[in-house]
Amino acid sequence: MNILILGPQGSGKGTQARLLSEKLGLYYFESGNFLREIAAKNEELRVHLAQGKLVPDEEMSSYVQSFFDAKGVYDNIIFDGFPRTVVQYNFFKKWLEDKDSSLDFVIVLNISEEETVKRLAARRQDPQTGKIYNLITDPPPEGVDKSKLVQREDDTPAAIKQRLAWYGKLVVPLIEVMKKDAKVIEVDGERPIEAVFKDILRALGK
Repeated sequence: MNILILGPQGSGKGTQARLLSEKLGLYYFESGNFLREIAAKNEELRVHLAQGKLVPDEEMSSYVQSFFDAKGVYDNIIFDGFPRTVVQYNFFKKWLEDKDSSLDFVIVLNISEEETVKRLAARRQDPQTGKIYNLITDPPPEGVDKSKLVQREDDTPAAIKQRLAWYGKLVVPLIEVMKKDAKVIEVDGERPIEAVFKDILRALGK
């Protein structure tokens, strides 16, 4: 079973994806961290991401396909943030078909623009571990020094605004396209983490 989880920045995709990974025994692929690891060795890509820009569809698809081809893993994966354009999805769909696999479920976490801005303003990253926390929805545990957490470059107001714009332009149409191939589950993401997770599990169970 392969699952894709989508939603605007700050919708809690990462938190829900990790919970599903643990609960269902799925391999968790998070496109943001994946790209940042590549960007750590590629200054041009790092600057590109810091400006809130998207990686070209074919380039992004190539990165992801090469990663999983190297692992030989094509099933029981939860994809967080990829694919997120129709072009990426077409690459992705054909790639899975070639591996005798498919996308089974798409989970969409819906939150308002106001909630997105509020949550991202509270997002912080541990510069040592790379772990991302949210001071509102996913605060760091005891033992983590909050004063040492930093705001990510792509959580600036200008980058947030740009990403919200492309979500509406690129991801929303993608969701409509995927309804033809997979079961799309839309969930209200503005509630507590536990409530959202229960709704997702209930929908998957049906």
